Amino acid sequence: MEMHQVRYFVALCETLNFTRAAEQCGVAQPSLTKAIQKLEEELGGPLFARERNLTHLTDLGRLMRPHLEAVFQASEAVRIEADSFHKLESGSVRVGVMCTIGPTRLIGFLKRFRRELPSIDISLRDAPGREIVNMLMEGEIDVALVGLPQLPDRFDAVPLYAERYVVAFYPGHRFEDMPVVPYQELDKEDYLSRINCEYPDYFNSLGIPDTANVKVCFETEREDWIQAMILAGMGCAVMPEFLPMLPGIATRQLVEPEMHRQIRLATIAGRRFSPALRAFVSLAGRHNWGSAVSPVPQLEKGLL
Repeated sequence: MEMHQVRYFVALCETLNFTRAAEQCGVAQPSLTKAIQKLEEELGGPLFARERNLTHLTDLGRLMRPHLEAVFQASEAVRIEADSFHKLESGSVRVGVMCTIGPTRLIGFLKRFRRELPSIDISLRDAPGREIVNMLMEGEIDVALVGLPQLPDRFDAVPLYAERYVVAFYPGHRFEDMPVVPYQELDKEDYLSRINCEYPDYFNSLGIPDTANVKVCFETEREDWIQAMILAGMGCAVMPEFLPMLPGIATRQLVEPEMHRQIRLATIAGRRFSPALRAFVSLAGRHNWGSAVSPVPQLEKGLL
């Protein structure tokens, strides 16, 4: 059974006239008649009876009609959905966002995307950097926003914006009197370790020794816990500057070395884009993300 046979059958049920049914389907009447005859052979009996100028359904035709109409309606729904998908009238994009990336810079882009492509649904997944990388490689997400110093060779990555690292501390801390904080000043400080922070990876990737011997008091994956403990005077922490901070937390830029990370939009090289994903990546490339620093330091190839 072929779909054009089903379509001809449905048209003939509606018109009960071979000539009008052929016109409705845009084919010659002999072609429609031949297709109906072939369908009757496959189903084991006549579907229509012709009596002079009167055509009507046989018992077998009436029995088959709801089933074949259901098949036709389902195929039409598939076709319409596919057309809408290719015309960007519908679609979805699964976006993975590294959990240390704050929403500050993303909100403007997402608002613009919603305004320009309101029919495309966006699903956001939040996870640590290496987990986001694995999700992209396994096809669980379509695109990823990452701030890791290095990515697998299979990835295509488009830089979006740069972000400095700062030290966050409680009111009254000695860092308040400093315009910037040299990294060595963290030595012997009570420190709150953010488990998912990729900051140490930048030291390793650049071959820079980590010279500060901090006293790690607590460590957790929860950013809100880290910040609550900072406000309670329990220590300080290194954070990306665009990570939302609780009111009362003070920050200073880290220097000596001054460290940045590049937030990049990553996809799998060679993997076919859906129209919705293509629109997402294209708009991300055109969007004005702003910059934390200007210019961004040129580091070794493959870093930041």
